[in-house]
Amino acid sequence: MNRRRALQMLAALGTTGLAAGCGSGEADTGEQSGSGSPIKVGLIVPGSGANKAIGDEITNGFQLYLRLRGQQIAGHPVTLVPAEEGTTAASGKAAVERLLKEDVLALTGVVSPAVMTGIKDSVEQARVPLIGSNASPSTLQGVVYIWRTSYVLTEPGEALGEYLRQKLDASSRIAIFGTRGQGSEDVVEGLRRAYERGRRLTEDPIFTDDSDNPTRELYAGPIRKALGRKPDAVFCHYSGTQAVQFVKQLYAQGYRGPIYAPGFLTEGTALDQLDDGEKGRDRKLIEANGLETALNYSADLNNTANRIFASAYRKTFNSAPTTYAMASYDAALVLDKAIRLAGANPSPQQVNLALGKIGQVDSPRGTWQFNQTRTPQQKWYLRRVQTDGRLLSNIVINELATLG
Repeated sequence: MNRRRALQMLAALGTTGLAAGCGSGEADTGEQSGSGSPIKVGLIVPGSGANKAIGDEITNGFQLYLRLRGQQIAGHPVTLVPAEEGTTAASGKAAVERLLKEDVLALTGVVSPAVMTGIKDSVEQARVPLIGSNASPSTLQGVVYIWRTSYVLTEPGEALGEYLRQKLDASSRIAIFGTRGQGSEDVVEGLRRAYERGRRLTEDPIFTDDSDNPTRELYAGPIRKALGRKPDAVFCHYSGTQAVQFVKQLYAQGYRGPIYAPGFLTEGTALDQLDDGEKGRDRKLIEANGLETALNYSADLNNTANRIFASAYRKTFNSAPTTYAMASYDAALVLDKAIRLAGANPSPQQVNLALGKIGQVDSPRGTWQFNQTRTPQQKWYLRRVQTDGRLLSNIVINELATLG
């Protein structure tokens, strides 16, 4: 029996028994009194564009936490109020302002690093905690009211950089690709920081257009240029449709070496789309040449919290959970913990203070805790794309590092 089938069987059995057996409130399934006063939580996510799929995952993760607890957090009935994130600082600020008028106790979500940077001052001035579940640029410093349950964007590059330094010869050429913008710059900086210890990256990064709908030729020119230098490996930072198109075009241009990337490359529906290639070409090339990613989560992690979360997610949404959904689920979890600590009628400022006191979090990713920069100190995992049954899957190979 493959792992995916096993998780599907767990989902078919339901999650009530598993959750009740854990008993700590982390996996409570709604047996709360609901005696607390109603609260509102503002959810900032994109409803369209290239990041919509990530926004949907974030929404699903938070809603799943509420569903397993009778639509309550810490005994309070919860209304989740969505607001359109957009792609710019201006659209992000408009979302924050609208949610503040709704008198929300806390904010969550945010996919785009540009939006997160743009709303920083608005959140800090409002003194309402934001538990971000995706965007976490390295430039976001000195905040008091912004917490993240994801990671700092340098970390996936750093985790892979140390791994590649040990795996590859010092003379190896690594072709580096990513989209233009702060996100890819952070990832590449993390790679450089960990890899260049006694050696150096010989190739300059190639940053490509950040297109919502990349054409079948968008990456062909930059790829040909890089392949002309005969790289031994490719490192790249893409997600969603960009990830699918980049990998397909990389193979179409004749590359037959290993690919390394932050796990966003193969999250969500990307593997399904790569599995749909003509006569299975992309699947065969991935299996023959290797595609390995670093991420803070995989749906096949074997711990109690993940067995509950992953089986419930599959049963509810008929798909495997991603790191985006997991981080949003954890955002609801830490908000639950903080509100319990803050008391019966908490203010946003009391909740924010309590977030610094919650200690270790028993998460589907494994145990983690907030560090001084309000981001998780957590494990990073090496995942390899392999056939699991009849489908391509991200399979955890080992732990890479603890960062944060």
